[in-house]
Amino acid sequence: MAAKIKWFRLAPPQILVLGFACIIFIGAILLTLPISNTTGKPLRFIDALFTATSATCVTGLVVKDTGTFFSTFGQVVIMLLIQVGGLGFMTMATLFSLVLKRKISLRDRLILQEAMNQNTMEGIVRLIRKVLIFSLVIEGCGALLFAIRWSFDMPVGRAIYFGIFHGVSMFNNAGFDLFGHFNSLTGYVYDPLVNIVVMFLIVSGGIGFIVMSDVVDFRKNRKLSLHTKIVLSMTGALILVGAVVIFIFEFSNPKTLGSLNWGGKILASFFQSVTPRTAGANTLDLASMRQASQFFMVILMFIGASPGSTGGGIKTTTFTILVGAVIAMIRGRDDIVLYRYRLAQDRIFKALTITFMALFLVVGVSMVLSTTEDSNFLTILYETTSAFGTVGLTLGLTQHLTLVGKILICLTMFAGRLGPLTLAYALGPKKGKELYRHPEGKIIIG
Repeated sequence: MAAKIKWFRLAPPQILVLGFACIIFIGAILLTLPISNTTGKPLRFIDALFTATSATCVTGLVVKDTGTFFSTFGQVVIMLLIQVGGLGFMTMATLFSLVLKRKISLRDRLILQEAMNQNTMEGIVRLIRKVLIFSLVIEGCGALLFAIRWSFDMPVGRAIYFGIFHGVSMFNNAGFDLFGHFNSLTGYVYDPLVNIVVMFLIVSGGIGFIVMSDVVDFRKNRKLSLHTKIVLSMTGALILVGAVVIFIFEFSNPKTLGSLNWGGKILASFFQSVTPRTAGANTLDLASMRQASQFFMVILMFIGASPGSTGGGIKTTTFTILVGAVIAMIRGRDDIVLYRYRLAQDRIFKALTITFMALFLVVGVSMVLSTTEDSNFLTILYETTSAFGTVGLTLGLTQHLTLVGKILICLTMFAGRLGPLTLAYALGPKKGKELYRHPEGKIIIG
């Protein structure tokens, strides 16, 4: 009874952290079983823990090849971890409660509010229902299209299995694939159907369920919220700018775009612009890309997806606020105005806090890894940012990580999935409101 009372005293951020940690631990135990891999021998716990963390945090970094090392049982475990991790364990718990017709308690609603990054509990259960419906429909459509396409390359049963796995993986922005030998989707660089379906799944999972709901209800409401407008406009801008930059930098690179025709160049440029937004799939050899392109992808990975989505990073809205703050300061304005709405000061402070905490985390982990791993700094920074943004892209370092490196990347993926601010609240919950203010002081800046 005492343990139960103590559990109920935990703050919502603490419950989220413990919940995800429990799922990762259970997944790691299952992946250590001999039945989970093709060798018939138990997998080292650190490798199982790394894989479970990567799957639950929908990242996609792997130390063992998913398609060749893991058995069908192990692959199904990974797929389930991706689904639970992408939608959130509280969303799955709510699903079972709805199926069993149990009442959603006030405390559950508070945890759901924290998990979905909402400002209010109003309509939270209704949003969860939409999340489940959207996920099932979009993943199902993606799986069907994949199965039809791959039925021309493999037996129908295997094509259906591949379709389901990749539909779940790509929509949840996990980046796990079953094609083996760490090749990802490089064999489909010219395939428009595979490229377009994967990009659609990635963007759908990355814009967030709140935006999806808003877009679906547009015909009825005839308007979009400020949040939706910012997410859609910034997502489109980042994809377009990213495609143009990659196209320019890699156009003459014989190891990437240089060997493709014009259609392949354009398709691959857009694909590699979309996938750093926390997806983890690739159609080009990332290690062969120029350093300018690799560093630009680091920036895209750091920005990441949007709030309330299956992706990581500091989020598109946070980046928009930072850009808005710079523009407002240059223009000499006191307020950040977006689509004729003035942003509250607490939103600006939160954006700055998230960005600096994320920056300190990425830089700190990269500095430590530069002493424990035998690789150049850009490769290490790429790996760390990929882990924080729950992207899953790598320049080949993941398979060669030391024990310390694997632990650090696991912690980075965990922090990236939950968000540095949620972890900070979990470690030290917010105190009560201050009853006084200090006198204003002035310092010289610039």
